[in-house]
Amino acid sequence: MNTSRSSASTIIVIGTGIAGLASALALARKDQDVALLGPKAPLPPARAGEFDPRVYAISPASQQFLAELGIWDLLPPDRVTPVDAMEVFGDAASASADALRRLPAPSTGRVELSAWQGGLAAMAWIVESRELERALRQAVQMFNIRWIADRYAGLERHAPDAPLMLRTANHASLPCGLAVGADGAESPLRESIGLPVTRSAYDATGLVMHLSVALPHQGRARQWFTPDGVLALLPMPDADGQPQVSMVWSMRTAKADALLGMDAATQRVAMGERLFEATGGLLGALTARTSLVGFPLALQTASQMVAPGVALVGDAAHLVHPLAGQGLNLGLGDAKALADTLAAREAYRNVYDLRVLRRYQRARAEPLLAMRLATDGLYRLFDSQLAPVNWLRNAGMNVVDRLPPLKRLLVQGASGR
Repeated sequence: MNTSRSSASTIIVIGTGIAGLASALALARKDQDVALLGPKAPLPPARAGEFDPRVYAISPASQQFLAELGIWDLLPPDRVTPVDAMEVFGDAASASADALRRLPAPSTGRVELSAWQGGLAAMAWIVESRELERALRQAVQMFNIRWIADRYAGLERHAPDAPLMLRTANHASLPCGLAVGADGAESPLRESIGLPVTRSAYDATGLVMHLSVALPHQGRARQWFTPDGVLALLPMPDADGQPQVSMVWSMRTAKADALLGMDAATQRVAMGERLFEATGGLLGALTARTSLVGFPLALQTASQMVAPGVALVGDAAHLVHPLAGQGLNLGLGDAKALADTLAAREAYRNVYDLRVLRRYQRARAEPLLAMRLATDGLYRLFDSQLAPVNWLRNAGMNVVDRLPPLKRLLVQGASGR
């Protein structure tokens, strides 16, 4: 194996999705020797009126990080929607919008948060996955980062404290000092080094689609804790002259499967009726613009984020419930922390030094634990159908809504700063 200085300091990022691209770019901007390993599937061109079904709520901290990487200004402004405020409703899903606002009773919990309460330009920005990936690819190309269009197949190490040799599906051998696993929840890299994960499947499926709405969304994200699960409607750019929102509904699996199994026409009617009922008509009639897509939900955590010569970022290290929309923001936080940690290491330490990598793990421990506890705790709190729990959680929401200092802290905490 080649153990020259150049190969020992090389970092190979495995995975070419958003987390992998952002990690490689952050490392390159810190003057690290970095390459990407993974497929380079073509991206379809952007077309007016056509939107990627997968969108992300980019937090202020992530927006700042993307701006530092030179990514933010590459995004088309007409495909980015700022979220000025957020409304969260409790369990009274069938109540009308006026009733939800009028009733102070604990049975109809409601919290409204706005960007100005935290002194922010926006609480978040809604961005299509495809547009974010397109901008990252442009930046990667501008930085001339080497992209090895192959698949990871395994690794070899000839000593515990030594560089690695990565093997690819096309039988190439790639020497490197550090392998960064940005290869998703099933992470082949994590599996090959034997890092176990703790996984807890929710009895829920994430249903995703875009919807035309009869009434303007006013730049507000809205979330309902319904008997079927957590429903979120995120503001999107207008489409074909109509207001548009993106739906994420973490619905109980049995009910989600029933909807996914319907023919398109029946599904369209059923979703329109369920959504109108769940939202209390707050946005008027809701009409599907895209087909309904579902994915299983789970809480998953790797036992460690690092091992000798290996660091995990994004879904390879952690999965959380999507009710707070923080999955990608956590991955971008990983990318920034890893690049900062490696750039700040002592000159005599290698990129694969476990002491250095553990600094990265420690830097991410608190924010990851906090988000995991918050999202899982909220899910389980609102999943309970016991009457006393129902009363307390909705009463709690009303109390929070009447305490501006607490709301300010919540907004600032959600910003990731």
